[in-house]
Amino acid sequence: MPKLSGKTALVTGGGRGIGAAIARKLAAEGANVALTYSRSETQAHHVATECGNFGVRAEAICADAADRAIMTQLVDRVVEKFGQLDILVNNAAICPVASLEECSDEEFDTIIDINVRAVFLLTRAAAKIMPPGGRIINFGSASGQNVQFPNESLYAMSKFAIAGFTRAWSRDLGSKGITVNCLQPGPIATDMTPETGDFAQIYRDRTGLGRYGKPEEVAELVAFLASPESSYITGACLNIDGGYSA
Repeated sequence: MPKLSGKTALVTGGGRGIGAAIARKLAAEGANVALTYSRSETQAHHVATECGNFGVRAEAICADAADRAIMTQLVDRVVEKFGQLDILVNNAAICPVASLEECSDEEFDTIIDINVRAVFLLTRAAAKIMPPGGRIINFGSASGQNVQFPNESLYAMSKFAIAGFTRAWSRDLGSKGITVNCLQPGPIATDMTPETGDFAQIYRDRTGLGRYGKPEEVAELVAFLASPESSYITGACLNIDGGYSA
């Protein structure tokens, strides 16, 4: 029997990139999957169809992470549709690049809403209804451990916050049997960090393995953290970056 059979997962930003790979992997392991998107509607519904091909229930839900009202209600929507929530993957994020002098108040507010507040709202709601054995998996970044390039202050700030949330929430929710962990990817081949372009070789050179990671490699680690085998791992910030942060 697949190790996540009978579980329900919510994956934010599941319409493309790392989120899509996670949704497919969790479905392959037997979990029903709700995945959110804000703009990539066609892609998201295609991913949901792919998930359904594993014999599980899957649905793509339009839910902009910047909308506080939608984020507040999202967990209840998933429970209404699927009857439960066992795994929350807080993957959706944006990565603005701007110098300190150019950062506007609006940009600051937007990254807080998407990268930080949405994670808080979803986790708070999930913590109220998740059963023992629940799994919360947050997405930080290698930039939430050390900042290797200029003009990343807003993104780095948001990912340092996620690491802090993860450590604190593992204390808050441990008595309920819910684990909380954080993945910190380095260069992964997605739209956010393409393998081509001006910075591609710089990223490769800064990894120990000399290459970009694949979304599927990240998804494998998520599936492990979502599984019963990870029951004694909580409060951890795990690098999956090919040695980028070494």
